[in-house]
Amino acid sequence: MYYKGQSSARLQDSTQRGNGTELLVVEGESAARSVAAVRHAQLQGVLPLQGKPLNAWQATEARVLASPLYQQLADALGLPNAVQQGDAPRYEKLLLLLDPDADGIHIGALLLLYLWRWQPQLILQQRVWMVRAPMVSLEMLDADTGEISFHHAYTPAHARELQQHRESQGLALRMRHGYRGLGSLPSELLHDSCVHPDTRQASVVTPDEVQLVIEVFGGA
Repeated sequence: MYYKGQSSARLQDSTQRGNGTELLVVEGESAARSVAAVRHAQLQGVLPLQGKPLNAWQATEARVLASPLYQQLADALGLPNAVQQGDAPRYEKLLLLLDPDADGIHIGALLLLYLWRWQPQLILQQRVWMVRAPMVSLEMLDADTGEISFHHAYTPAHARELQQHRESQGLALRMRHGYRGLGSLPSELLHDSCVHPDTRQASVVTPDEVQLVIEVFGGA
């Protein structure tokens, strides 16, 4: 089911509203198709955003209101508009599920800057979550037992830790696969690591984390 708001025509809506529902914000139509294919349609909506958001931390109210991307997000959440605060009744949680690359990090930072300046109630109410998609998968073989294990790294540092673990344990690397975006993730891995609430790698966004974002990206 699609929401009929003009600037949210591509929202793939959940069939329920309010408690227990989530809006997953992703980069572009390709990612949206992949996530929509593995979501729980009753409780999870998917919103694709196109391009990099405006730096709303520095922008005037008029520029933010004129931004189709922020109006699209406001419509999807059920907010009055991009700068007027409200209860966002359509979804209980907003999840930022972005590609595991530099662009995804930057887009996530810009979205947080927008939310903290213009819709801070969502962060203060602990309704905004950041979901981390895996960057690398490693398939390892224990030569002694024949056991095969699969490991997923979510940051370059995590990937180095897994490599060091493999070397220290004498495990053979059978396969290494890097992911450039959500659309390149196998559907089962996308579901388990990014979409399913019980198994995904996600954390609530805190004001302290936003302050760090402001220090790094506030002037970008």
